[in-house]
Amino acid sequence: MTTGYWLAVALGGAIGSMGRAGISIWLPSVGAFPLPTFAVNLLGSLAIGLLWATLTRVDASAMWSAFVITGVLGGFTTFSSFSLETLLLFEQGAWQTALLYLALSLMTCVFGAGLGVGLIRLMA
Repeated sequence: MTTGYWLAVALGGAIGSMGRAGISIWLPSVGAFPLPTFAVNLLGSLAIGLLWATLTRVDASAMWSAFVITGVLGGFTTFSSFSLETLLLFEQGAWQTALLYLALSLMTCVFGAGLGVGLIRLMA
């Protein structure tokens, strides 16, 4: 990979990480439920569906994909945070909250990615 590729990933990652931090500041948790991470994962899943479908449809360059998919969305989405928060909820004995968070995150994020792809395909 070229230097430009890595710079695209790095710049996108910085933008995505700032977006993720902004949502964490703007959107409070609801009780023990980590709403900011849930919202970021849902939005990121929708966005990855929309952007992947768009980039493949227009035959975008690898540089654009590196910037948007790997960089921006990689920095924005927080599946690793989701995993840790779920584990910590289980460890704290908050089984119901942990299971609710796990189920809602998985179902809605997969749905969001599918919705994004479907919307782009519908518009084509």
